[in-house]
Amino acid sequence: MCEIYVKADPILYECRSRSVRIHGVVTSIRLENLFWDVLADIAARDGMTVNQLIAKLYDEIVEARGEVPNLASFLRVSCMRYLTLVLGKEEAAPAPRPVLRRGAEVVALRP
Repeated sequence: MCEIYVKADPILYECRSRSVRIHGVVTSIRLENLFWDVLADIAARDGMTVNQLIAKLYDEIVEARGEVPNLASFLRVSCMRYLTLVLGKEEAAPAPRPVLRRGAEVVALRP
């Protein structure tokens, strides 16, 4: 089982910071590349940019909770919940496998 994780491309767990504008305020968010890839897939699915998606998620969590104590952690959990839901649906009804884009390379997710 460890090989699944140990053989992961190191670029996936390398961190990258991006500047994101939320309601006119620029903030820097540092996430692992894999999470940026998942956010890009979610955004593309919903017809948005990653910045628009992050602003929308930010607004929704503020509306639900009143504050966002750790936006980067919230985004990581959002990505994991998305992947869990996508993979969970596959078990009930086979559908095309979701893919992650890493540069020009496309990586299929496998349960």
